[in-house]
Amino acid sequence: MAERVRKAFSVRRLPGFTTVTMICFAALYAPIIVIVLYSFNAGDSVALWEGFSLDWYAVAAQNEQVQDATLRSLLIALWASGIATTLATMAALGTTRTAKFPGSTLIYVLINQPLMVPEIVTAVALLIFFASIKVATGYSGLAYLILAHAAFCVPFAYLPIRARLEGMDRVLEIAAADLYATPWQTFRRVTLPLVAPGIVAGAMLAFVISLDDVIITEFVKSAGQDTLPTYMLGQLRRAVTPEVNAISTALLGLTILLLTAFFILTGRNDKSA
Repeated sequence: MAERVRKAFSVRRLPGFTTVTMICFAALYAPIIVIVLYSFNAGDSVALWEGFSLDWYAVAAQNEQVQDATLRSLLIALWASGIATTLATMAALGTTRTAKFPGSTLIYVLINQPLMVPEIVTAVALLIFFASIKVATGYSGLAYLILAHAAFCVPFAYLPIRARLEGMDRVLEIAAADLYATPWQTFRRVTLPLVAPGIVAGAMLAFVISLDDVIITEFVKSAGQDTLPTYMLGQLRRAVTPEVNAISTALLGLTILLLTAFFILTGRNDKSA
């Protein structure tokens, strides 16, 4: 009987479901396919195909501005993801390995607040906050960008780490405590190894989010601190060139690689938890 009910309410049987699905996928991926395709265009046109070539990738690789922006993006993403993952791990432990207390739901909401607030609002707030510090200290280095990226990356790292902790069986932790292990020994030898895949997954997700960010970077960065996305935005204000298409494709490839590793890692987490 239950099987008959599931078949009756199968979404795939709805009229036009397949057509709507295909339209949605086309709207999502057709522009990306066009960018990838024209990144291999032999000519300098972004609308006329003139043959296959890898020249624009070589041009982008030899561009010193692209090299500087890429190194700066990777440096910021590494630091920001490291800081965000550390804070997210502490927050996840604090919200899953303690007894329920008044206000715990509010803390969960506050940690995930950057996911719900429009990014432009966060960017303006960070601009005002860091501008006052710049005036007071005179420092205008990359630390502001790193801290800004770390601030909005925390919830992205927090979610997989918390999910991993909530899915873990606490029998081993309780057994360690029963065998007179101190809280630190239990954490270091039991909890940390078990939650490590979630921490790695959270760090990878935070790294990708930081690497792709444009809005907050545009608001917080000082002169000469272009990241790869903001450099590309600056080039697009002049014209769309095959070089930008090549950079976009390379960035897309890196993002797909990291996200694939993230989903593989989280998939293994679900099976092993």
